[in-house]
Amino acid sequence: MARLAAFIVLLIPGVFAAGGIKLMRDSLYGIIFFPFPASWVQFLIGLIMFSAGLAFFAGFLLRRDRKNGRVQERFVKKDGSRQ
Repeated sequence: MARLAAFIVLLIPGVFAAGGIKLMRDSLYGIIFFPFPASWVQFLIGLIMFSAGLAFFAGFLLRRDRKNGRVQERFVKKDGSRQ
């Protein structure tokens, strides 16, 4: 059950990042969707969506690996605070 929950938690930002890639690609080809007034606005929103999805995914993996002790020395928290 925990693996299914982790899969769902990672699936949502993955879909979010994929939507961002689609918006960026469509703006480069000149396909503008309704809520966006210009191509550059659509590209910027797509870049933000992609960055947010990727950052969440990377943070999730880093936190999991820190908890399991599988990170390099430079990524280990030194201050002993809660992880």
